[in-house]
Amino acid sequence: MRVLVVDDEVKNAELTALALHDGGHETEFVNGGEAALERMAVVPFEAVVTDLRMPRMDGLELLRELHHRWPAAVLVMMTAYGDMETGRRALRDGAFAYVSKEGDFAGEIAAHLARAARERALETDNQRLAGTVDSLRRGLATVIGQSPALLQALSLAEKVAPTDSTVLLQGESGTGKDLFARAIHYASRRSAGPWVKVNCGALPEHLLESELFGHEKGAFTGAVRQKAGRFEDADGGTLFLDEIGELPMSLQVKLLQVIEEKTFTRVGGNRPITVSVRIIAATNRDLEEMAKARQFREDLFFRLNVFPIRLPSLRERTGDVPALVEHVLAGRGASRDKVAPEAMRALERYAFPGNVRELEHTLERAFILAGSDPIGTEHLSFARHELLGAAGPGGTRGGTDWVPAIPPGGLSLETLERELILQALERAGGNKSQAARLLGLTRRTLYSRMEKHGLRTPGEGDEAGDEAGAEPRGAGAAEPGSEGGAG
Repeated sequence: MRVLVVDDEVKNAELTALALHDGGHETEFVNGGEAALERMAVVPFEAVVTDLRMPRMDGLELLRELHHRWPAAVLVMMTAYGDMETGRRALRDGAFAYVSKEGDFAGEIAAHLARAARERALETDNQRLAGTVDSLRRGLATVIGQSPALLQALSLAEKVAPTDSTVLLQGESGTGKDLFARAIHYASRRSAGPWVKVNCGALPEHLLESELFGHEKGAFTGAVRQKAGRFEDADGGTLFLDEIGELPMSLQVKLLQVIEEKTFTRVGGNRPITVSVRIIAATNRDLEEMAKARQFREDLFFRLNVFPIRLPSLRERTGDVPALVEHVLAGRGASRDKVAPEAMRALERYAFPGNVRELEHTLERAFILAGSDPIGTEHLSFARHELLGAAGPGGTRGGTDWVPAIPPGGLSLETLERELILQALERAGGNKSQAARLLGLTRRTLYSRMEKHGLRTPGEGDEAGDEAGAEPRGAGAAEPGSEGGAG
């Protein structure tokens, strides 16, 4: 700490400054308040130790001026004529400590300065951690949703981000592992350092080794110059190893060495290189099962699995789809109204094996197909496939019926039937004969089921153009209540 000692008795000022210098501080001394203010204006000191009784400007007056102009400076008052009232005044006017000039008072001053340094470091850490949380939340701002599974993953990321621990992100493709990894890095103490990503499944083994660890000139054919690897590039920052489950066994040993010893050698080299790198790994594979099957080194798995975070699939994020759809549409300058109600229901029902990434791509395609019109189910690729699977040539029902997947939480068959009837009526523009065709029912059966769900009053007349005797093509003269062509 840079300390300025102020005392009108120059010998005392010099001795005090010397004692503090011996304690590891960088010190200077001056012989009065005016000289102290002039020196502070040139080179602000982190701490000022001042005598109380001095001519022209006494210690209390200097204390008030210093506290006003340099509020961050640590101020210590020392005097040989102190009393309790003077001490209270000094502390009220901004002094960090009040010291009597008796015995080893320089040692007491040094102890106060050490305490001030600890408190300042603690305050800095608290501010950094507060900024870390804010940074993490900003970094994860595009993680949309409020499902319990997602909130748990976000909570874990928030806890581990400020540390230097190795993180293993687990989850299906498209669940946002890259996004989480970046957010954790930019919320860490290494945020000012480099962010480096390597896809372990994108390169053949011999190229991946060079990519990770670098190579020396002449190490192999084509190595015409020395090249630093990604570990060296990430020194002082974070290395994100995506698809870590694809890492060849031969490279797993070298990766384990880097994690344990922080050193490695380039391909074709023999000089050890030391780096300080935080590792975040990601995989859509079960590394624990791979380790049991001896397809992945068990010791490396344990090294990577220090702080695992499982990212939930979209199937597990019940209720998050509408918010995600709204977010994606907002990125294209469109509102939620761009998606028709039946299309939104189809999006909510679909399992999305490709997770959020598939949802984004589905909406991008639908946005292009729909143009200025609302996005309907006809613009959703998965809905078109479902309809094609449920219908044969010419739109008639094929040999294989489409069956919706039961969600993890189960469903109500009554609610599903009512919803399908409403969708059929909506698609048919209210024409009940056409709605019956879409559902593979006779018109009379549709009426019966509409009455069951309170969608029609018994004996209610047909709309114009929906003739009383009309039947779906090929249904025959089924009796009321029969299933007709439904399977």
